[in-house]
Amino acid sequence: MLTLHELSTSYGPVKALQQVSFTAREGEITAVLGANGAGKTTLLRTVSGLQRADSGTIELEGRRLGKVAADRMPGLGMAHVPEGRGVITELTIEENLRLGGLGRGRRVQPADLDRVYDLFAILGDRRAALAHTLSGGERQMLVIGRALMAGPRMLLLDEPSLGLAPRIVAQIFDLLRGLVQSDGLSVLLVEQNARSALSVADHGVVLNLGRVVADDDAATLAADDQLRHAYLGF
Repeated sequence: MLTLHELSTSYGPVKALQQVSFTAREGEITAVLGANGAGKTTLLRTVSGLQRADSGTIELEGRRLGKVAADRMPGLGMAHVPEGRGVITELTIEENLRLGGLGRGRRVQPADLDRVYDLFAILGDRRAALAHTLSGGERQMLVIGRALMAGPRMLLLDEPSLGLAPRIVAQIFDLLRGLVQSDGLSVLLVEQNARSALSVADHGVVLNLGRVVADDDAATLAADDQLRHAYLGF
């Protein structure tokens, strides 16, 4: 689904990613793990076109993205949920969701909204409420729902568990697992909570100071005590 080859990205003199190569397979959750400053968020920003790479290639379903602008990514089947649960607080839940469908180049249909409301019943119950009234967990549901409105085949998720109660985190991860199994969605998941991420992921990639230090099945990474203690914090 997504292939990175020797991808390097800098912020001025700082090398944030250094020759990163791995593949995120179709219909799987690939977790990108590592400590703060490892390059995880930069990786997603580079893949989605928000940050330009210095060198290397990014291919989505065999298509080289090159200099494709970020606003064209939804039309190619990719949606990015950045860290921070950024909703437009002055708009209602439904208005926020409708914005997510704009990148597909066609009018949002009632069935598109109903699908998100089926996934997140609490959003459907409060569809006319302003987004500023939502809790942190509800905002995370809204930004994921907004991304799904674009009908992506590849979903990039940056720290969806940050600051949320374990119960809400489990609910969101269960939802992701369900979308992968039922819809064949592919997910690139950046997570600080390595234990939770590996429990839901099929595959894992560990970054350290912008370089890949491990790339293997999630269960294999979780069972590697030396790797966990050195890079994953559990």
